[in-house]
Amino acid sequence: MLSSTVSSKILRAIALKEGFHFEETLTGFKWMGNRAKQLIDQGKTVLFAFEEAIGYMCCPFVLDKDGVSAAVISAELASFLATKDMSLSQQLKAIYVEYGYHITKASYFICHDQGTIQKLFGNLRNYDGKNNYPKMCGSFEISAVRDLTTGYDDSRPDKKAVLPTSKNSQMITFTFVNGGVATMRTSGTEPKIKYYAELCAPPGNRYDKHARCCEFCVPRVYNFFLRLPIWFCSDSK
Repeated sequence: MLSSTVSSKILRAIALKEGFHFEETLTGFKWMGNRAKQLIDQGKTVLFAFEEAIGYMCCPFVLDKDGVSAAVISAELASFLATKDMSLSQQLKAIYVEYGYHITKASYFICHDQGTIQKLFGNLRNYDGKNNYPKMCGSFEISAVRDLTTGYDDSRPDKKAVLPTSKNSQMITFTFVNGGVATMRTSGTEPKIKYYAELCAPPGNRYDKHARCCEFCVPRVYNFFLRLPIWFCSDSK
């Protein structure tokens, strides 16, 4: 199974427990579709791929997001759950209980000034001296940093990112000790700085506790990191 790197990590959590192979790709179904084709050519069966912006690839016959097959399979799932007197929302809760609550928040800022964008991401790369990324975000400790603009990933022994990199776009991901993940990237088609945040809780944790924590943490993380100048940028969501 596949997902884009800015999507929820819940598929990874399911893979770790159930033992199936899981991979992340760059954002966009062209990356997931191409990787799915490579895996199929290797004799693998690709069951599912998704992206957080509501796109699903539910069968190997259409290696792209496909709303028709997704709708059919959703209806099939709803019909199956009805035989067990369960709703889709109840099934989702059952998944969270089994594999851990994953609470996400994503939005973006409009920014037309390239100089401001370069400065914002440059500050993150040289936060505590040249080529030193932040180790803390306020009171939240950072455990790993991946920069797909420069190819740096300090979670790997060789410090090199596995996913493809590009100097023409900005993308930095911070992983936190508390299970949080925060990614900031520029859009390839619009004047936007996008951000994606998720709090990944181990099984057995309460939803309301982590929902409150996510609502508390996310604004502080992005305000702390970005400190966007209001005369250049505006929050659009």
